[in-house]
Amino acid sequence: MPVTATELDRFEASRPRLEAIAYRLLGSASEAEDAVQEAFLRWQSAERDRIEVPEAWLTKVLTNLCLNQLTSARARRETYVGEWLPEPLFAGDPMLGPADTAEQRESVSFAMLTLMERLTPVERGVYVLREAFGYTHREIAGFLELTEASSQQIYHRAKKHLADGKARKEIDEADARRIVEEFLAAATGGSVAPLVQLLTENAVSIGDGGGKVPARTKPFQGASAVAKFLWGLFRPAEAKRAILGGSPQVYAWTANGEPAAVAVLDGRVVGVMCLEVGEDGIVAFRNQVNPDKLERATAQWAALDHGEPLVVAAF
Repeated sequence: MPVTATELDRFEASRPRLEAIAYRLLGSASEAEDAVQEAFLRWQSAERDRIEVPEAWLTKVLTNLCLNQLTSARARRETYVGEWLPEPLFAGDPMLGPADTAEQRESVSFAMLTLMERLTPVERGVYVLREAFGYTHREIAGFLELTEASSQQIYHRAKKHLADGKARKEIDEADARRIVEEFLAAATGGSVAPLVQLLTENAVSIGDGGGKVPARTKPFQGASAVAKFLWGLFRPAEAKRAILGGSPQVYAWTANGEPAAVAVLDGRVVGVMCLEVGEDGIVAFRNQVNPDKLERATAQWAALDHGEPLVVAAF
């Protein structure tokens, strides 16, 4: 039965919420879009006149599609080249979803999306639906075919797993820019010492090149090791320019609600480094340089009023 104009409008009204759920579950904007499209196709072929609440039906179908995909993604990530990091989204991207509460904002941060990789697919599904979208445990139980009590238990277990790795504190846009400015000034300075002072003792640096761009396969750990790596990263080198095809400009921005250093070359985003900030300094650097995960960022960057770069020809 063809979809009517009214039904199509209803689906499109649900699309932003569905994409935001899928992105939090999958950590990939492109995969989130595919999952939402598959949910639409299933809705299109369903007996829609028997669906009492289309929004709930779509949420159930989408969530289960994503959980199935997460199960297969675990196997794929075992063969992924190097570290896996989420796909970054700049401030204003509708796929970031609701941001009214601290919990909603935290649930889409690079730090939290990375932490959620330690959860099982069902734990991640329950946590996202409850924490970021406020669904009741009764609703979640219906989506995932659980008992209400099981949903509550899974949620508390997921929160416990994630609480062990939390260090992030909330900061506004002005603070985010200041933090990136301080970081870039230290990283491009004459010695490593100022950079070390910005980091926590157990700071970590992780890069995701996906086998497409050179990136260390194991994280750097400890303030001294991380500072030396980052200081070296911003030193001019012909080899780096040859790999990238030029010298990128680096801007201060926010991605997934975190301070971010954005490297841009000829209008193309070639790197997004998210800075996780704790009470005592910068806790982690997560640098996404896999070009497959920067296509949406590049398209979005072109539409942003991003001002002048902080660092020109950094490499």
